[in-house]
Amino acid sequence: MARVLRIVRREPSALLLAAQLAAVLVYPFMQGSVGRSLFSVFGILILGLVVLAVRSSPGLTWVSILLGAPATVLLLTQAVTGRDELLPYSSALEALLYFYAAGALIAYMLADHEITRDELFAVGATFTLVAWAFAYTYTVCQAIEPGSFTAAVDPTSDRSWVELLFLSFTTLTSTGLSDVIPVKPFARSLVMIEELAGLAYVAMLVSRLVGLTVLRRSGRESG
Repeated sequence: MARVLRIVRREPSALLLAAQLAAVLVYPFMQGSVGRSLFSVFGILILGLVVLAVRSSPGLTWVSILLGAPATVLLLTQAVTGRDELLPYSSALEALLYFYAAGALIAYMLADHEITRDELFAVGATFTLVAWAFAYTYTVCQAIEPGSFTAAVDPTSDRSWVELLFLSFTTLTSTGLSDVIPVKPFARSLVMIEELAGLAYVAMLVSRLVGLTVLRRSGRESG
């Protein structure tokens, strides 16, 4: 048990990335009222890992707790009562927390000139955090303006969480494979911002790797 705790403290980004990838596979099976409750409980677990990841970064822990605590209360309420009308409020708080955590992990990765194993995991964890954050943002957008998104299957209905997460991943990676599309002006604006964020993140990673390579080569030649 002590060894597991040491690994969690040493590599929180790896644990967060693994949990989010597991969530991608688990979420499609969480249907119905029981599934929605399990979805809320699983969301609380992810929130805890996000706060843990922020603690290992230059980000302020109290900010993550300030955002995560009310979101956890709302998710618990949804799990116990099944009140779906609370979803936009918990999603808004989760989106803010995920965006903040992504920024904290980026600062963590850029803090020094050495790349540790946890920083490599942070590269993937940051990407998934941004994808989750935009998916929650789309959930809020859909609640404020119904019909913001449509799809090939049942186009007039609200899009499910899995559909919005799929849209977020395909937008952030610029693959363009999603059958879920924004149709309202503000929803399209959000998608355009995510497209820009995906390109900027990849450009930042490439420039950092190139810069570290040049720095290492210059140090080797001067030595």
